[in-house]
Amino acid sequence: MVLEHASGQVVGIEVKAAETVRTDDFRGLRHLADRLGDQFRAGFVLYAGEQSLPFGDKLRALPLAALWTLSRHGSLDE
Repeated sequence: MVLEHASGQVVGIEVKAAETVRTDDFRGLRHLADRLGDQFRAGFVLYAGEQSLPFGDKLRALPLAALWTLSRHGSLDE
């Protein structure tokens, strides 16, 4: 999924059913980042694991469960 803000900034999201994540899982997001340059804000791979893991500049693997947890901005119910 590619999300674009009105300002032109872009966030890329990929979803994997696997419980592990590898560097290769970020191939598409890295390609997107290379093409967009400064417009690329961040790339995330959502996966079935349990840890939030960095995979380079602006790239991170997040557990699918992170979609339902509180963040510094509050819950999704607000």
